[in-house]
Amino acid sequence: MKTTSIRERYNVVRKYTEQLCQPLETEDYVPQPVPFVSPPKWHLAHSTWFFETFILKNNHPDYRVFDETFNYLFNSYYNNVGDRVLRTDRGNITRPKVSYVYAYRQYVDEHMNKLLETLNDQKSLILMELGLHHEQQHQELLVTDIKYILGHNPTFPVYKQGHNLVNDINSETGFAHVTEGVYEIGHTGEGFSFDNELGRHKVYLQDFEISKSLVTNEEYIEFIEAGGYQDFNLWLDEGWSWVNENAINSPMYWHKINGEWFYFTLGGLQKLNPKAILSHVSFFEAWAYAQWKEMRLPTEFEWEIAAGQFSWGKRWEWTNSSYLAYPNFTKAKGAVGEYNGKFMINCMVLRGASVATSPDHSRKTYRNFFHTNERWQYTGIRLVK
Repeated sequence: MKTTSIRERYNVVRKYTEQLCQPLETEDYVPQPVPFVSPPKWHLAHSTWFFETFILKNNHPDYRVFDETFNYLFNSYYNNVGDRVLRTDRGNITRPKVSYVYAYRQYVDEHMNKLLETLNDQKSLILMELGLHHEQQHQELLVTDIKYILGHNPTFPVYKQGHNLVNDINSETGFAHVTEGVYEIGHTGEGFSFDNELGRHKVYLQDFEISKSLVTNEEYIEFIEAGGYQDFNLWLDEGWSWVNENAINSPMYWHKINGEWFYFTLGGLQKLNPKAILSHVSFFEAWAYAQWKEMRLPTEFEWEIAAGQFSWGKRWEWTNSSYLAYPNFTKAKGAVGEYNGKFMINCMVLRGASVATSPDHSRKTYRNFFHTNERWQYTGIRLVK
């Protein structure tokens, strides 16, 4: 790992975050319409806080923090680092101003670039790599959180003209076959991985066939028109409660206007493309659709073994696997150990990547995870029979 390459990567990643925010108006940086969405201003500051807290403060003896209040305002969930604002209150942070947060990014970037000229401590370089992938995760969250903020504005404002991320079409058809046998699962090699991918181990899989294509909008409309959202036989009990308590009758961002389906995109409200790949569905919806098709969702192990036989990366794909630790998984000591391990409860694994995933931030062993009712990410469905 060369400091020159890590420095170049640092600047590329940091600039891309700000590029994602360029189309925003100042007012767009602040809202938090629901607890799981964070304001763009918070993302900008939190990803900067990571480098200040874990890299600069530990490697720069004369470093002075930009603002003493930022550790409280922009820490996310790291209990080891101190108290923090409740997640539900991130939208209440109207001050500091957006311009002050950008000044914070510039201040940290200047100090980071100076530090990276001489940084050769292996532990710090590993943290640097983690920090870059951490920011890339927040880049995807920026895209999806901005979409949620604008998509729940009554006027459906345009983020960027022509920026429709849900218009992709499947490039393959048919099913891929995987033969019964014992396979190895988990990350291997010298490339980066998160700790939840480690603990490579063997699993036994029976014969199965997995679709080379993802479910499309027109296929899902058939489910809707067949009464899929009204048939309790198709739903998990908790999913059926979710449907009824929240009056769910279509994927997120879909709107039926004068008998026609439209969906909100980052390019504004547009007529739904029936051939495009389905997006923004929960695990509950994915599971019910699979039941209706008399098929099932793949396990994360089946997905990983079969991934070389189909194209992936357009949607995060729900699997039927709970997010749990691999064999011999151990949490790192201190704050870094809070990154993944403590969330291994009540979530399902998604595999692949999405159209919102940052460049060079996907691999077939990547284990994304969300709660079963969440669908503001670019999620889709791949079936197994």
